[in-house]
Amino acid sequence: MRVAMFGYQTWGYRTLEALLAAPHEVALAVTHPESDHAYEKIWADSVADLAERHGVPVLLRSRPDDELVHRLEEAELDLIVANNWRTWLPPQIFTLPRHGTLNVHDSLLPAYAGFSPLIWALINGEREVGVTAHMMNSDLDAGDIVVQHAVPVSDTDTATDLFHKTVALIAPVTTEALALIASGRTDWTPQDRGKATFFHKRSIEDSRIDWTWTAEDLERLVRAQSDPYPNAFTFHRGKRIRVVSAAVSRRRYGGTPGRIFIREDDGVVIVAGPDARRGHNHGLLIKRVRTDDGRELPATEYFRTMGGYLT
Repeated sequence: MRVAMFGYQTWGYRTLEALLAAPHEVALAVTHPESDHAYEKIWADSVADLAERHGVPVLLRSRPDDELVHRLEEAELDLIVANNWRTWLPPQIFTLPRHGTLNVHDSLLPAYAGFSPLIWALINGEREVGVTAHMMNSDLDAGDIVVQHAVPVSDTDTATDLFHKTVALIAPVTTEALALIASGRTDWTPQDRGKATFFHKRSIEDSRIDWTWTAEDLERLVRAQSDPYPNAFTFHRGKRIRVVSAAVSRRRYGGTPGRIFIREDDGVVIVAGPDARRGHNHGLLIKRVRTDDGRELPATEYFRTMGGYLT
C-alpha cells in the first residue's frame, strides 16, 4: 500500500520505523515542529530525521493547511497512519485515502482517549495498559478497533516503565493492522462509547500533590511522575520540593492531611487522605526528595524535625 504517516516524538518515530520495515511505500511523513513543552521534550526522537535518512519527503506542520491537503491528494494514498499527532485532523484529510486513516494510540480504547494515557492509567491504578490501532472518525480516538495489544502493570512500575512496555508494542500493532487492512478486511470492532473516558494534556500543576488523596493514590502519582517526567511536588516552608521516591506507610496515622508526622523505616510519613482525622489511613512515606537546585537527598536528611505541613 501507499502510505502517508502523521506523527510526533518517539511514538511517531517507532510507527514510521515499522512502516519503513514493512512491504509498503511511505510517500510522505508529516510531523510537528520541535516544542519547548515539558512533556513534549521527553521521548523526543525525531520523525523528520528518520524520514530524511530514508529519503521520505517531510512536511512540518502544527496543524493541517491547504498545502498539506494538496500534497496528500497528489500522493494518491491507500492509507494514512497516525500516532501522537497532536492536533485535530479534519474529515477532508482522514477520509482522503482509499482505506481511510489508521490511528495508533497508547491506551486500551475506549478507555483513556486523549492525552497522557499511561500517566493517567497509572495514577488510577489500572492493572493493564496497551496500544490500540483504530480507524479514525470525526470523534477523537473513537473509531472502530482494528488491533489491540495489552501488557500488565506491576505494583512497582513507573510511567517510564510503562512507556518502554507499550512503545515496544507499536511496531507489531502497526504491522498487524496494516496487513489486515491490505487483506481487504473491514469488519472492525466498534468501541463501546458507554465505557469511553477522555483525558486532557498534563501540565506542571497536575503534578502538585493534594494531601487529601489517599496514600495509595499519592504513591502511584509519584511513580507516574518518575524521571524523566516532571516529578510530583509539594511545598515546604514556601519552597518547592519534588518527591522522587515514596511508599505507603506500614502503620496507620491520623491527623491533618499534609502534616509532617514521624519517621518510619527509611522515610518520613506525611498524613494523607480525605478522612485522615479518623486515623484509619496509611500515610505517604516519602523516601527521597529533590530541591529546585537539583540536589537529591533522603527525606530523613531533608526533614530534620517533625511537625509543620506540606502544601
